Amino acid sequence: MATRVAFVTGAASGIGRAAAEALVERGCAVALVDRDDEGGSRVEAELRKSGECIFIRCDVTDDEDVQRAVARTVQTYGRLDSAFNAAGADGEKGKAVADSSIENWNRVITLNLTGVWSCMRHQIPEMLRAGGGSIVNCSSVAGLVGAPLLSAYVAAKHGVVGLTRSAALEYGRQGLRVNAICPAMIDTPMSRAFMDPEISEMMLSESPMGRFAAPSEVASAVLWLFDDANGFVTGQAIAIDGGWTAR
Repeated sequence: MATRVAFVTGAASGIGRAAAEALVERGCAVALVDRDDEGGSRVEAELRKSGECIFIRCDVTDDEDVQRAVARTVQTYGRLDSAFNAAGADGEKGKAVADSSIENWNRVITLNLTGVWSCMRHQIPEMLRAGGGSIVNCSSVAGLVGAPLLSAYVAAKHGVVGLTRSAALEYGRQGLRVNAICPAMIDTPMSRAFMDPEISEMMLSESPMGRFAAPSEVASAVLWLFDDANGFVTGQAIAIDGGWTAR
């Protein structure tokens, strides 16, 4: 059995994939969790060249699906030490609160917030059985500050920060650390789909660093939070935003 086992949602692309790749390279056994069968299988085949991983098809909006995915991870590798809950989506854009649809609200909240809660509620008991661990939830810079025309996404990502802090307070004395990362302007397929050239240019012009971050830069922060050497860090919402929120 592997000495360190990680569970990564949204592992088929973007930040989730970058974190999974970094974990495999570090010698962890990684459950690659995603609802994208084709993308997840492709990532599994690629990462198996450098280490141990397994793709588990899972929709984080389905609590029973999440329970099965966590159980399969533990069945395969014997334990669970860390989790990066990265699955998410931005939903519809360009609509003010009163113009947004209830369908979009429910979809975005269910995926971005309830999905994280569902993952945590099944991950935590397994980590406690293993003696503790580290959970990193993927919020967003939109979990720290407001943003117009993205109300459901902003509400969900603020919720992730609150959920993270509550869990950190609840489980700190049991050896479980819970933190959130809050990325902005990361070069991922989701970001590229969301931003047209005009929006992209505007964000670059307002960025203190004047560039987008690579997913690997976010993955490095996730691995730092997983490291036992940083065992006094919990309940934090860490901005990875090139200085965006420093204003």
